[in-house]
Amino acid sequence: MAKEELEMQILIINHYAGSLEFGMEYRPYYFAREWIKMGHTVHIITADYSHLRKMNPNINTDFQVEKIEGINYHWVKTGKYHGNGIKRAITMIKFVSKLYIRAKRLATEIKPDVVIASSTYPLDTFAAQRISKFANSKLIHEIHDMWPLTLIEIGGMSKYNPFVIMMQLAENSFCKHSDTIVSLLPCAKQYLVKHGMHPDAFRYIPNGIVCEDWNDSHEIPIEHKKTFDLLKKDNKFIVGYFGGHAISNALEILLKVAKTITTPDIHFVLVGDGVEKESLQKLARNQNIENVTFLPSVSKLTIPDLLKNFDAIYIGGRSSPLYRFGVCLNKSYDSMMAAKPIIYAMDSPNNDVRDYKCGVVVKPEDIDDIINGILLIYNCNETEVYEMGMRGKKAVLENYEYKILSRKFESILYN
Repeated sequence: MAKEELEMQILIINHYAGSLEFGMEYRPYYFAREWIKMGHTVHIITADYSHLRKMNPNINTDFQVEKIEGINYHWVKTGKYHGNGIKRAITMIKFVSKLYIRAKRLATEIKPDVVIASSTYPLDTFAAQRISKFANSKLIHEIHDMWPLTLIEIGGMSKYNPFVIMMQLAENSFCKHSDTIVSLLPCAKQYLVKHGMHPDAFRYIPNGIVCEDWNDSHEIPIEHKKTFDLLKKDNKFIVGYFGGHAISNALEILLKVAKTITTPDIHFVLVGDGVEKESLQKLARNQNIENVTFLPSVSKLTIPDLLKNFDAIYIGGRSSPLYRFGVCLNKSYDSMMAAKPIIYAMDSPNNDVRDYKCGVVVKPEDIDDIINGILLIYNCNETEVYEMGMRGKKAVLENYEYKILSRKFESILYN
């Protein structure tokens, strides 16, 4: 049997891993599902509570196992939290500590050929390294966000803060001890090399889409359908946003755009939830911004039907030094798959909208430039809009489908 055909025991450690049933985060689930189809056995160790999920499991004991679509989920009790305060930090410590203490038993029971540490924060590397050592397995660390830089450059925390120091020690450790580092951010290599990574250890594998989810999508809720039907009846050109309502998404800028734009046919629909939603709704009311509608979030399988109702999709964020490492936004790939033109207000070295000409790139937080971008698409004819959208769809099918991405990742597991 060729080496590439060997079945592997794959262990993924991801504090916030979800599924289609539970909700975000989807990346571990999608890779696991594809690897199972390839003949591998996949285990995901994850916490019983995550703020990202739409629902969380009811767990009686630590490391309770549940099989979801062939994936072995090992649930760890960590407790609930709200926001980004001390309680969330405590759940991180609980999660990693329990795995560290149980490392030898997990290595013996699962017998992983490869251990993938994939939580947003880097502390899981300590447990992953210990499990990998007992199992004599390959160790991969996967970077989602740049911690602890995010805490310093976005959160305003001091680099001498004990929590930041702990995260820095973890980052240095995974850079030095991982066999391979997989990054969702394409331009992080040189930074990681400075922290101890061997230059040959870096691999870039982004997020993507799953064609089956688009073929078997669900209809949007009645509330959403009624809203879109009324807007379409009034011949509105709908600029849509979907996703989290957080500070990083700079949606107050989009509200200013809505208030400033003078074209009466253009209407903005913001779909999703988040800590900033209530204040954004209050801002819209107080400033009498009447061309904006807020709608609740929808499930992952409802996204394809939702995006059919948008004429253009807005993807934006604040100007941030962290974006120098690149960005990896699920909503970008969903928007491209929906064949919709994108108004892209992000400043990062990787830019699919620019590279594949599937929308317009505008300056982040620049109200006039964003308005000009919207009007550019608004004034395009049907053929131009169609071709713009189809360029995005072609690109995502060729480069960002999870069947393709999982094969690329699988090759790393062997080498």
